[in-house]
Amino acid sequence: MIKPASGLYRPGQRGWWKVRSFQSAEAVVAGVTGPVSAPHSLLLGRYDSAGRLRYVARTTPLTAAARQELGALLVQGGPEHAWADVRISAGWGSREDLRFVTVRPELVVEVRTDSAVDQGRHRHPVRYLRIRDDLTPHEVPAL
Repeated sequence: MIKPASGLYRPGQRGWWKVRSFQSAEAVVAGVTGPVSAPHSLLLGRYDSAGRLRYVARTTPLTAAARQELGALLVQGGPEHAWADVRISAGWGSREDLRFVTVRPELVVEVRTDSAVDQGRHRHPVRYLRIRDDLTPHEVPAL
């Protein structure tokens, strides 16, 4: 929060400003909402120190160009996928499960994140920035 040094809180009046910091991070695409050929959003993971792929974030809705670009590269996952039986919440604190399709965890993307992370998971959706074809999934920093 930013406020004048002598500023007092006054309910219903503006005078303080909320400032968020953003950074970028890499993650592995391991699932999607919508069709694999034109995903609506990405479900992202990172490997932990034991080599398990852990869910870390979901992206905001993708642009039409990103849907086309990513859809051309993603391949649906099979029953051996690490998240084949995983349940992911549709929203933070929600009891409803998110409907998603697994994809082969072969593609690394860069996303814009804020600093709200709880137990390794981003509390807010992240924004897709670009494909990182210069990195393999195991080169993404571990949790």
